[in-house]
Amino acid sequence: MATFKNDPRITRGMQAQLKLRQQRLDAGAKQIGWKVGFGAPAAKEKLRIDAPLVGFLLDRAVLQPGATVSLKGWKKPVVEPEIAVYIGKDLPAGADRETAKAAIAALGPAIELADLDCPIEDVETVLSRDIFQRHVVLGPRDATRAGARLDSLSGRVTRSGKDVPVPANLEANIGELIEIVRHVANVVSHFDDRLRAGQFIICGSTTPLQLLEAADTGFEWTLDPIGKITVQFTPDR
Repeated sequence: MATFKNDPRITRGMQAQLKLRQQRLDAGAKQIGWKVGFGAPAAKEKLRIDAPLVGFLLDRAVLQPGATVSLKGWKKPVVEPEIAVYIGKDLPAGADRETAKAAIAALGPAIELADLDCPIEDVETVLSRDIFQRHVVLGPRDATRAGARLDSLSGRVTRSGKDVPVPANLEANIGELIEIVRHVANVVSHFDDRLRAGQFIICGSTTPLQLLEAADTGFEWTLDPIGKITVQFTPDR
């Protein structure tokens, strides 16, 4: 299975993605973090990758908790309950586990909204479009969870008033948080950037894919005991 260093799909896709990022930065946006996608075992096997794909997050993508979003014109809107890992120290490529662990300053809940507007099997195009990224909602952060401490954390998801099962092991569908942080540091360094203090990573959906339907009205994600965030949807799609 190819790695990000020798997979031409990833090389071309990341080069295109970083051009897109630069265009948006030149237009006044600011980068605030990174995202990963397709970290679940089945997704990695389907895409023939050995680790998640990496994309960028900009300040203009951030929505306030409780925001109402119109999905009119979206092709296949998806909502994902995620864990945000906040970075307290710059992390270079090749950092060992203890160094990566020490760089994690806090954890918190996040919701990502994405639009699956191209085939997910097309790795190059997916990367070039920043892995379908549209919006992110950030909740409270808990500094007592520094070092990716997950003990006693649990997740609850409600979609349009109905419960969605969340694995008791919050890393089951995404992989280990420390390894995700190391991977992001390696990828962004390989493509001439750096994982920096003050940034954060949203680490992939803790549940299976949540493809939104026209009848969906809202989504609630609780990372207990850290806190709860919600997003609402308008019925105009």
